[in-house]
Amino acid sequence: MTLGSIVIDHLVENGIDTVFGIPGKQTLPLNEAIDGRDDIRFVMARHETAVSHQAWGYAETTGEPAATVVVPGPGDMNAMNGLKNALNDNTPLIHIAVETDPEVRGRDGIHETPPETYDTVVKANRVVKNPEGLAAEVERAVATATTAPKGPVRLGIPKSFLPASGPVANIADVATPDPVSPSVEALSEAATLLEAADAPVIIAGGGVRSADASDELVAFAEQYDAPVLTSYKGKGVIPETHPLSAGVLCGGTTPEMAEYVAGSDAALAVGTDFDELVTRGRSLDVPETLVHVTLDPDDLGTNYDPAVGLVADARLTLAALTAEIPDSDHRAETVTDRLRDAVQRRVDELVDGEPPLTSPGALQAVRDALPENTIVTADAGGFRIWTLATFPAMGPRSYVNPGSWATMGTGLPSAMGAQAAHPDKDVVALTGDGGLMMCIHELHTAASEGLPVTVVVFRNDDYAIISEGAERHHGMAPNSYAWPEQAVEFTALAESMGVSATHAETPAEIRDAVAAATDADEPRLVEVRTDPTEPQASSYLTGE
Repeated sequence: MTLGSIVIDHLVENGIDTVFGIPGKQTLPLNEAIDGRDDIRFVMARHETAVSHQAWGYAETTGEPAATVVVPGPGDMNAMNGLKNALNDNTPLIHIAVETDPEVRGRDGIHETPPETYDTVVKANRVVKNPEGLAAEVERAVATATTAPKGPVRLGIPKSFLPASGPVANIADVATPDPVSPSVEALSEAATLLEAADAPVIIAGGGVRSADASDELVAFAEQYDAPVLTSYKGKGVIPETHPLSAGVLCGGTTPEMAEYVAGSDAALAVGTDFDELVTRGRSLDVPETLVHVTLDPDDLGTNYDPAVGLVADARLTLAALTAEIPDSDHRAETVTDRLRDAVQRRVDELVDGEPPLTSPGALQAVRDALPENTIVTADAGGFRIWTLATFPAMGPRSYVNPGSWATMGTGLPSAMGAQAAHPDKDVVALTGDGGLMMCIHELHTAASEGLPVTVVVFRNDDYAIISEGAERHHGMAPNSYAWPEQAVEFTALAESMGVSATHAETPAEIRDAVAAATDADEPRLVEVRTDPTEPQASSYLTGE
């Protein structure tokens, strides 16, 4: 048995059933080990940037890691974008990078890069030193990736190790530590402060998803009777049809949301680091009575000073607070209705049903066409803020969008990863034309791999959020970064890669096209023209 086969055996033993990658001469021993097996699948992408985004989409929708395999140097560095995205989002991945052999390192071998190049984009970066330790390193990589706070682990394996045979060290199962419980003293202090509040707010971030704590969040919110605002990364951790779901803190935070947070007399922030995007450059005022729950002690006091800080697991802390605090009546549904209505009033002014539709009008038609259990991935870019603010997410593993890394070109690849993980579910990618152009090649992957994702591309022939900023803040001409004279026909591009495609302009056409696409057992693309003159959500919803 080759060492490459041992690597694959250990991945499978740890529950990893999908490897995303692009084969190269250096990776072929791993591909050979996968070939013919029915307990693990290799999904061949068209660019390494998509590889790590596909694995991220898989892990975001399952909570479990996938693996990636790339060649050294260019392949590894192309994948860095998605690895950093996964690191920021605390998403577990096992990134296997075939390394330059030790005896060649430093001699300018093909694709050679110093292994430490990747230190800052992964939770851990390990290079296998000796063949005998390979199995143990795989086990350690999986344990590290899946230990909270989770994240991507890069495992560098020298090229010559993989086709070789030889003894490897046996290793017992590497135990994943138990989740961190809140301290009794801090929990009691937090409960006392929260119980004394008259107008509290809960701010829930992506850490609630990572801890699989959505049920505990909902139970606490219902008992405490407090409105729940999520971060953009926390979107969906409370179903947005729930009467206590009050909206998303993001680039489209409305004045009403900001005013409610500022006027509240206590805030429970759980699973969020209060990054610059959530707080709009720390312009969000939070109450002095702030209870902040996070797994990273560095989060405490970075942007806001907590009255009580708890370095603890979100699920355990929410469950403990539910046990500590009695039923309350804060008239929370009155608050959530008011905050939701403030968004809807603004959106209604932009939705008239006449093509070209605005983004919120088109998104409303897409949402109407989809069953609640559909998995939706959203690319980054200007249209994402409309999605965050106006497209209801129905659960913690049913909505995927990049966090503070905010890289474009993730919507389609992450949908493919989600589809590989959930072959019997409908998966829909929402993307702007700018984002899709950064990963358009993956339509070919979807067709060749039989991944029946639906791609809805909102086309305005412009990097519109950049053009708007150029005009507003720099006095440049309107639509400075548009390309209307070289418009891309996405339906033609898709069909050239084996993906059926159609145009849709009206709400009824969008609903029909999206419903037909999700019903089909093949990848399909729906192209929707949107109004190139529509306001950007980041200015329109915020009133700037």
